[in-house]
Amino acid sequence: MTTQTIRRAVLIVALLNLAYFFVEFVASLAIGSASLAADSADFLEDTAINLLVFVAVAWPAQRRRVAGSVLAALILIPAIAAIVMVVTKLINPVAPSPEGLTGVAVGALVVNVICAVILLRLRDQGSSLAKGAWLAARNDALANLLIIVAGLLTFVWSTAWFDIVVGAIIAVINLSAAKEVWEESREEHASVEEAFADMEDC
Repeated sequence: MTTQTIRRAVLIVALLNLAYFFVEFVASLAIGSASLAADSADFLEDTAINLLVFVAVAWPAQRRRVAGSVLAALILIPAIAAIVMVVTKLINPVAPSPEGLTGVAVGALVVNVICAVILLRLRDQGSSLAKGAWLAARNDALANLLIIVAGLLTFVWSTAWFDIVVGAIIAVINLSAAKEVWEESREEHASVEEAFADMEDC
């Protein structure tokens, strides 16, 4: 796969994520949803991730390793946002609108599935950046399914706890993704150091 193809794919994904960030963020404020707020932060983080891939994919391995470490830190953003929102909802446990919660989550799922399909071919390109972008889209789609379930359950039981629990799960999912990308970037670093050592031995 050419560098130009990779850059085109991640740029499309970045723009899709940026557009839906605004949709979901406004909706989360309107209906008071912790899970949508956390997921909107996820869309913003995915925008940053894919823009980072866009500019860094042509870099040498050493600089990609550094960018991969930055990417792992970026993935922590929605996890922290989710934790903050969960605490806020625990203090004021008002149930969000089930119609709004479910409807916005369905739209988010559609966007994330499209992004995951676009990025599917990039995940095995041997870079923590490409892998991180695909992991983020995959995790977001899983999170959207959980939010939809929370919305449907809120139709039956008007409680904030489904929203709170899903917000906490989104945080855990993103912490796991950050760990995976960090480990991948460390492996790239080790490979670069090994290559330099071999050159010195020659």
